[in-house]
Amino acid sequence: MKIAVIGATGMVGGVLLKVLKERNFPITQLLAVASKKSIGKKITFKGKTIVIMGIEDALALKPDLSIFSAGSKISLEWAPKFVEAGTTVIDNSSAWRMDTNTKLIVPEINAQKLTSKDKLISNPNCSTIQLVMVLAPLHKKYKMRRIVVSTYQSVSGTGTKAVNQLENEIKGIKDEMAYPYPIHKNALPHCDAFEDNGYTKEEMKLAREPQKILDDHTFSITATAVRIPTACGHSEAVNVEFEKDFDLNDIRKLLYDTQGVTVQDNPDTNTYPMPIYAHHKDDVFVGRIRIDESQLNTINMWIVSDNLRKGAATNAVQIAEYLVNNNLI
Repeated sequence: MKIAVIGATGMVGGVLLKVLKERNFPITQLLAVASKKSIGKKITFKGKTIVIMGIEDALALKPDLSIFSAGSKISLEWAPKFVEAGTTVIDNSSAWRMDTNTKLIVPEINAQKLTSKDKLISNPNCSTIQLVMVLAPLHKKYKMRRIVVSTYQSVSGTGTKAVNQLENEIKGIKDEMAYPYPIHKNALPHCDAFEDNGYTKEEMKLAREPQKILDDHTFSITATAVRIPTACGHSEAVNVEFEKDFDLNDIRKLLYDTQGVTVQDNPDTNTYPMPIYAHHKDDVFVGRIRIDESQLNTINMWIVSDNLRKGAATNAVQIAEYLVNNNLI
């Protein structure tokens, strides 16, 4: 199988290559694609030297599968061209997520919706993925009514420039900034651009994407997204109101039994999810599961995940694995 990774030299692209190797994804030829400034550079994949190429050259080679991790602008322009050439595209950007003709997939939840006709498939927002991984089994049993989410997102979610800003500020070095303010020793209630309603794009992704993934618009979500000085790993404080009553032990058992979710929830031993423990792991971690004593049928939780792996690269590769394993590509 001929695979193109668009944005191979970026932060998510690098993790994509790592995950493809770790999971031994069937590749006969890897096309590593990046911007013009990277063309001609070399990377190593499974002991082989791969020369970075331009996106036009990759398109001409008509790969079987292309995974895009180069931003919305590139995806909007080039993904349809690859589809037209017969390539199946998995897109990591926000470009196609809310498009009515494009499926938004978290494999553990809704991969069964995919068919051989789906040539452009969207990967959800990183914060959305970890949220729905925990909410999906709870919604199925108890029926969610309303979710309030506050995120604590790492700088790697912004990209290399933001990681460099944090590292430079820690060292006392003044250099190019990804954010309008310092991030070291700070917290910015500003993830992505602001929309006309006063919410950021990140917050609106969290409000809209779970409804599409779960194919249900009967529940509502409101979010506040905050950037914190953590290198990798997004955290979320989540308040969920259900229509049905529940037993807290049943909720813990349900989450224990959910594939891809790890419960870390023991206050007696200070056991709870943290980004430092989620780093380089594919599971979504949940803890601090407790009853909201201010209203009926409501719980609070703390959810953490590596935003570059399950939040991006691993989820994309899992989609690709499903397509291959079910002869959809």
